[in-house]
Amino acid sequence: MTENQFDVVVIGGGPAGYPAAIRAAQLGLRTACVDAWVAPDGSRPFGGTCLNVGCIPSKALLESSELYHRAQSEFAAHGIEAGSLSFDVGKMLERKRSIVKQLTSGIEALFKGAGVTPIHGRARLEAGNRVEVDGPDGKRTLEATHVVLATGSTPIELPVAKFDGERIVDSSGALEFTEVPKRLGVIGAGVIGLELGSVWRRLGAEVVLLEALDTFLYMADQQVATEALKQFKRQGLDIRLGAKVTGAERRGDAVSVRYEQGGKAEEIEVDKLIVCVGRRPYTDGLLGPNTGVELDERGFIRVDDHCRTSARNVWAVGDVVRGPMLAHKGTEEGVMVAELIAGHVAEVNYRTIPSIIYTAPEIAWVGQTEEQVKASGRKYKTGVFPFSINGRAKALQQTVGFVKIIADREYDDILGVHIIGPMAGELIAEAVVAMEFSASAEDLQRIIHAHPTLSEALHEAALAADKRAIHALNR
Repeated sequence: MTENQFDVVVIGGGPAGYPAAIRAAQLGLRTACVDAWVAPDGSRPFGGTCLNVGCIPSKALLESSELYHRAQSEFAAHGIEAGSLSFDVGKMLERKRSIVKQLTSGIEALFKGAGVTPIHGRARLEAGNRVEVDGPDGKRTLEATHVVLATGSTPIELPVAKFDGERIVDSSGALEFTEVPKRLGVIGAGVIGLELGSVWRRLGAEVVLLEALDTFLYMADQQVATEALKQFKRQGLDIRLGAKVTGAERRGDAVSVRYEQGGKAEEIEVDKLIVCVGRRPYTDGLLGPNTGVELDERGFIRVDDHCRTSARNVWAVGDVVRGPMLAHKGTEEGVMVAELIAGHVAEVNYRTIPSIIYTAPEIAWVGQTEEQVKASGRKYKTGVFPFSINGRAKALQQTVGFVKIIADREYDDILGVHIIGPMAGELIAEAVVAMEFSASAEDLQRIIHAHPTLSEALHEAALAADKRAIHALNR
């Protein structure tokens, strides 16, 4: 092979693309990974949205802001007198950037270790599985036996609230505020809106979230959503449901936001406005003529259950295809595709993909909600156990929330697990493993859980499904 010939060329270096490239190289395939990302400082790190301006930096800010909030509101109960507290936004951002740099720089080291060829530049798929790359060193043409499309997604921009990069920003811009806005508006009370709203609320901003839907967290189990709404309002987040934004415009150093709610025209003025109404697949300039790759009506690349596109030896993974826009979902698809290309048997179980909202309390779930199970007509049972009577939660002084398990009434299969409370994002892993191996509620009941741990709440919820809970009333 020449330097431009590869067994596999992956277009996109985010959490779907770079694992696909690493796994393909591990399996002995000559692999290149092409990425177009350019950081504000001119560097070209791999990692995509997730590592650069998404999952990782947002969690860093959430951790910093939560520690500050807990120091203000909870430390005294532990006997810790913190005195007068102050917060340095600049240091918080510096810490966030340091974490991002550590993780993104690590990817090229992983590439070197696995034998992946990293290529910087904007890639375009042409007919015959040729990949045209326009990079900092000029243009080159790659020839590939297989091509994996992993170009991710980009924030949706509202026609009535255009981004200006200063006062009206997307989720990436909200990670770079150099000072705490006095008044912050957020369009969209979904995962991203709640997380970013929480960061700046904890640091002192007055936060209003405008959600067009009448149902809060429609994708979550509604028992969890009801508890979450109560807790977020208690924290001072002003969440307005059924609020359809009709316009947003700058007025000096402020933004005027107009919306309709309950048939009435309303208006608020904020210092910053974050637009978080979802993301769209990013395929701009990706496909040349006659590639044979088809898009659906929403702009996603059409794929089958194993991420094959309509074109021979062209695959697509991650946010650019159907399914939840989650980094871990994209990672598993990338690994699956690499293994299929190498002739292995591989699949992704889309029924056991966990979802997490990293607010406080955290929210996590896997499988079906109670509403979905009920709509299916399947007979079921539920078990709920509150953290308020869990010993470890009390020691942590984080007793808000509960674990909820939904199981088939006759066969006892676990259909869904929903958690709101401390470390929900970590606890959900046990539920994912249980469902992946077709465990029953009784299986969870019979597994010994260490004491005192938060995981005991999962154990007790499983027991409660059969009215066997030891540390709670069985209703």
